[in-house]
Amino acid sequence: MASVPSDPVRSERRPRSRRRLGEDERRAQIVRAALAVVARHGYAGASTTLIAAEAEVSKGLLWHYFADKNDLLKQAVVTTATRITDELIAELDVTAPPPELIRRSIHWIAAWSLGHRDELRAMDQISRSQRGADGLPDFTLADYEPTYASQEQLFRRGQQLGYFRPFDTRVMAVTYQGAIDMMLSYADSHPDIDIEQYADALTDIILAAVTA
Repeated sequence: MASVPSDPVRSERRPRSRRRLGEDERRAQIVRAALAVVARHGYAGASTTLIAAEAEVSKGLLWHYFADKNDLLKQAVVTTATRITDELIAELDVTAPPPELIRRSIHWIAAWSLGHRDELRAMDQISRSQRGADGLPDFTLADYEPTYASQEQLFRRGQQLGYFRPFDTRVMAVTYQGAIDMMLSYADSHPDIDIEQYADALTDIILAAVTA
């Protein structure tokens, strides 16, 4: 942050300098702006003019970082989802017993969502609406593959350590992720619910289903 001159006369003569953002910071700034605009105006109303204004950059600068509007919105979802995953992993002890790891993961996601409802709503709109040049959806369940694979590893580790009973880990991974997504969607449409209580109940149900 630029320092404020102590001399008010000098301050009037010389405008405050603004810190120049690096490439990664500028890209992140534009991504945040894109999600904010989608949350506020909807997918159809999220023009590049509004996104540039929200990011406080020229419209032409958008295309220095992204190929077109579709690329910008797709990357907004992809990079934000990656950031959320990285933040979750950073907060967890991945060596903890699998039941404990599941409980902490669900509660972290529930707590995180409370302060990021607009962001999640925008990501959901883009994921449902975005189409490529061929007219096909840009996002499908295939994009969950890395998530499913990671969760399968967790369930298999729980089985190997004797915490979990035998079951199809792929089916459970899909079910588990679907339950988390539904928790977030339900909380968005029912903002008065106690999402922490919901997370507790959901965790109990999942662990009851898998525990040996």
